[in-house]
Amino acid sequence: MNIIFVGPPGAGKGTQAQVISKTFKIPHISTGDMLRNEMESGSELGKKVRDIINSGKLVDDAVMNQIVKERLSKPDTKNGFILDGFPRTLNQAKALDEILSSIGKKLDHVIYVDVPEKVIVERLSARRMCPKCGRNYNMITDPPKEDELCDDCHVPLITRDDDKPETVRNRYKVYLELTKPVIDYYSAKKLLFTVDGTLPVREVEEILIKMIEGKK
Repeated sequence: MNIIFVGPPGAGKGTQAQVISKTFKIPHISTGDMLRNEMESGSELGKKVRDIINSGKLVDDAVMNQIVKERLSKPDTKNGFILDGFPRTLNQAKALDEILSSIGKKLDHVIYVDVPEKVIVERLSARRMCPKCGRNYNMITDPPKEDELCDDCHVPLITRDDDKPETVRNRYKVYLELTKPVIDYYSAKKLLFTVDGTLPVREVEEILIKMIEGKK
């Protein structure tokens, strides 16, 4: 069972991917995990990635494609995998087709967690972080016991720059520009399954599990 999760930042795709991973016992692989693992491996590719990131640049498609191929070739993906955060662009989606073909795999589902901009802005701008211990809160779904104070450190919480409303709106705009062609690409291949990410988390879980099991 080979699955891709796509959706805007804050859609909850990582949460759902973890549930599907545990339910079907297949690894949940995020872009960040792949990069960290490669750097920790000490390989030549890992050293190259570290140099790129340390210089403040983005990892280009050619390097990212190589990392994805190596990760999906590992034994733990024998019975399937969940990709979260890749592909982000149409070029990456086409490259993934070639990667999977070269290692004898194919995609079964592309799950699009659809959440409108307004909800994304509300969700992400409600996030807070403790500047002392790093603990994260959400003022809507997981607020601190005392308003704007960390439960553990009792210091004022802060809003990260990338969670400020204007930044979130820009991230959403960039996401749409890059990922809309990816969604269209997989829709044309009849691999896309769209789920309403504004539904309660448990309800989304149930919908996805039934879909994957072929009950829907």
